[in-house]
Amino acid sequence: MIGGALRYLKSKLIYVVVGSLAAGLLIGQFIGTTTQSLLQAAIIPVLFVMIYPMMITIDLREVLSIREHFGPVGASLLVNFGIAPLVAIGLARLFFAGDPAYAIGLYLIALIPTSGMTAAWTGLAGGDLEAALVAIAANLVAAVFVLPVYLSVLVGGDVGFDPNALYRQLAIVVAIPMVAGNLTRRLLLRRYGDEGFKRLKPTFGGVSSFGVMLIVFIAMAIRSESILADPIASALTIVPLVAFYAIVLAVGAGIGRALLAEPQSVALVYATSMRNLSIALAIAAAPGFPPAESVLPIALAYLVQPPLGAVYMQYRRDFVDEDRSLVAAFQARMPRL
Repeated sequence: MIGGALRYLKSKLIYVVVGSLAAGLLIGQFIGTTTQSLLQAAIIPVLFVMIYPMMITIDLREVLSIREHFGPVGASLLVNFGIAPLVAIGLARLFFAGDPAYAIGLYLIALIPTSGMTAAWTGLAGGDLEAALVAIAANLVAAVFVLPVYLSVLVGGDVGFDPNALYRQLAIVVAIPMVAGNLTRRLLLRRYGDEGFKRLKPTFGGVSSFGVMLIVFIAMAIRSESILADPIASALTIVPLVAFYAIVLAVGAGIGRALLAEPQSVALVYATSMRNLSIALAIAAAPGFPPAESVLPIALAYLVQPPLGAVYMQYRRDFVDEDRSLVAAFQARMPRL
């Protein structure tokens, strides 16, 4: 029963995030300092609940296969850590010049690419699933090292940036759950085998989604007053998010079409357009750095990213079906020519 509820929660994650965001903003208007302190104390345990199950589903050993998929994986690293940050910088300066907290939220989205949905969407769209899995592992490992370097350059002293605090957060919300998740994955595979592990994976995703729900609620409740001080400006943060996703998807699709075979091109698109919002949210919500308001753009990104994946998948299916129809029609006419 609990497993079914968790899987349902994962399948309705967009609505769960929206509900948590709205509930947090509303309830945050009425809570006192004691309740805020309790919510802040709950952040670290909730972050572990959110990230640890997700790490169990990621096989970091896939990174050892990077040579076999160098084309799409290398292109994904170029887009994710070369082009995407430049796009984010340009949009942040255009839309968030007066609000560095929202800019940091956009930077975190841009600098932490690929998630479990990268593989899911790639498979559904008929792409190279193995290349997508290697890209997930390679980009996640690269993000751990690249993120502090970029943020140290991009974030000014006016938001109280402390590199040591960021490294501590990366250790708490990424490195420790990554190691624990990898060990847990090996134990579960040894005990239940591949088939048994596959049956457990949706439950892990549900637990992680439950953590997302809680952390969005907590972050919004703690910063409800500052976010609702200018509700129109807060709501408009979704505009640069849509622009960011559209540009990155177009760049990934263009590079893939020019340089890669079709299945690898699909893997590249999803390895660059799907961002790891759970880890971005975990870093943004952790105590210290960055300002808690940076959670808002990441929470809103949950409304943009899944529909984007679905739209590209439908485009792929329509394109492939149309292409197959043209080939079939040509082959049918061949004997007459």
